[in-house]
Amino acid sequence: MARDKDRHTWREGYTTGSCAAAAAKVACLILRGDGLPERVEIPLPNSARLEIPVHGGAKDYSVARASILKDGGDDVDITNGLEIRAVARLLSPLGDVHIRGGQGVGTVTKRGLAMSVGESAINPVPRKMIYEAVREIFPQEELEIIIEVPVGEAAALRTLNPRLGIIGGISILGTSGIVRPMSEEAFKTSILPELDQAVAYGHKTIVLTPGHYGYRVATERFKIPAEAVIQMSNFVGFLLEEAAYRGIEQVILLGHVGKLIKVSGGIFHTHNRVADARMEILLAHAALAGVNLDTLKQLAEFPTTEGAAAELLLHGEQRLFHHLAHLASQRAQAFTYGRLTVGTVMTLLSGQPVGWDPEALRMMEEQRWVWSSEA
Repeated sequence: MARDKDRHTWREGYTTGSCAAAAAKVACLILRGDGLPERVEIPLPNSARLEIPVHGGAKDYSVARASILKDGGDDVDITNGLEIRAVARLLSPLGDVHIRGGQGVGTVTKRGLAMSVGESAINPVPRKMIYEAVREIFPQEELEIIIEVPVGEAAALRTLNPRLGIIGGISILGTSGIVRPMSEEAFKTSILPELDQAVAYGHKTIVLTPGHYGYRVATERFKIPAEAVIQMSNFVGFLLEEAAYRGIEQVILLGHVGKLIKVSGGIFHTHNRVADARMEILLAHAALAGVNLDTLKQLAEFPTTEGAAAELLLHGEQRLFHHLAHLASQRAQAFTYGRLTVGTVMTLLSGQPVGWDPEALRMMEEQRWVWSSEA
């Protein structure tokens, strides 16, 4: 997205769900013999209407096909520009509309999502939009509607779908039909399906990690089940509150020292434009631990927390990082008013733990996850 633009001039787009509904309606128009329109209008969940340009379409005996190009407006994501197709087939004069995913639309393989295991990854709102768009052309006939995304399987590898157990393609998504440039609230909400999935799998102890690096460390080094590891991005406080709300009992904060040290300082939104006090927190606690002034001055010259942490380890100061991990856990527990028990594991970029507290070790042992502090 062009972030230098005035947010009030950001261009809206339309969701994959709107594209699928539009393609399905156009396919039905062609099937009825109306020909290929240049644009098509579909109903939205809020009773409004949306007009979308048509990419193509054709009829082949009893089957009609139509396609729409996804346009995310100024909120460009990996689905932007993808071709979303619909295949329509008339089955009988009276009956239901059967909607399923075809090539490039994922299949659900894990519990905890809006769709059941084995179903196509077409969320409930887009499914309803497709149904209503089709019924504007065929009010009572029985039809089969297949939604396809020709390059969806490759595109899905760059989404959360593999983590969520959606295999073989992208999801057909959207709650309003309109894509508005991504707000922070929308991004935070997009993380929640991972948390819901952890709950669905019965996990009362989960791991919150800032991103993909921490996810790899958790699943590969510590052998923690993927469904129990949630990538929280910078939204530590938000995910802690949402975990408590869902009945999670224990949380391990696991990630690079440069991120989690902010939690030690009571910072629960860790984006560097919100709060970048990593070195200040480290130096303050190093001074309180008795590190001499000359060493503190040397540490202040390091451009990264990683470098400063490695230097402190050379000086035999690992207890400082254990203390910082304990502080992070205390701060996180206090943030949720004691509704969660929290442990913390801070690592270097290599994945090697550099600081941890007894709660984290207890949870690891209790869950029979593999603890390794070796380099």
